[in-house]
Amino acid sequence: MELRHLRYFSVLAEELHFGRAARRLSISQPPLSVAIRQLEESVGARLFERNSKEVRLTHAGEALRISARRLLLQAEEAALEARDVASGSAGRLRIGFVGAMLYRGLPQALRAFQARHPAVRITLAELNSGVQIAELLHDRLDLGFVHTSRMPPELQHRLLLSEPFVCCLPSGHALARKRVLAPADLRNQPFVLFSREASPDYHERILSICADAGFLPEVRHEVRHWLAVVSLVSQGMGVALVPQAMRHSALRGAVFRPLDRDVAQSEAYGVWRSGPPNVLAERLLQGVEESLATEARSQA
Repeated sequence: MELRHLRYFSVLAEELHFGRAARRLSISQPPLSVAIRQLEESVGARLFERNSKEVRLTHAGEALRISARRLLLQAEEAALEARDVASGSAGRLRIGFVGAMLYRGLPQALRAFQARHPAVRITLAELNSGVQIAELLHDRLDLGFVHTSRMPPELQHRLLLSEPFVCCLPSGHALARKRVLAPADLRNQPFVLFSREASPDYHERILSICADAGFLPEVRHEVRHWLAVVSLVSQGMGVALVPQAMRHSALRGAVFRPLDRDVAQSEAYGVWRSGPPNVLAERLLQGVEESLATEARSQA
């Protein structure tokens, strides 16, 4: 049974006249008769009673008429949905992100994207970089925002942002009185550190900043999210080196001070599966880049 057969059957069921049905379908009568005979053979029942005076539906034909109309409508809706998805006006978008992206223009980009694409269903998942990469490989995410450029060949990535680390201190800490800090000022301070398991790249970068300053940090706490790092610092549980964007977290009790020299940068990447382009993912990625550019201009 083909959709073409159902379409021919539905038109004939409405017209109950082979000539008129053929004209509506822009075909001649013989192909219509052949298609109806093929459909009856496929169904295993006569669908029309026909003689020289009239054509009428059988009981089986009447039952099929209702189902055929529903199937044809579903097929039309499926085709429209496929076209909408291909054009980027509808569909779904599954997004993973590291927490720092909440302070790097992602919410603003999402609001603007949703306003332009109200028919797109967006789902968000805050995941560390490694988990996002695994989810992308298993086709459970369409787009990720991660802290690492180390990617398997099945994924593509684009650098979105490179920003300095800054020092995060409890507001009552003695070092908070200084406007600028040297990394060496943090020697002998208890550290709150981003977990190696959650992000090996960030863990190693922070350790390398300390090592270049001539010390290894005294790590008191390791956590899996930047907001947790800042939260623990705000509670007086240590100091931390965090991406500059975390200054916007606005947690009471935490202050941020720039470092007096260039150090390893905090980087954010957009990542997606290789293959046919995903129009929705590309548009959102462009929106995030625009939000980051706007933020950079406002700070210039």
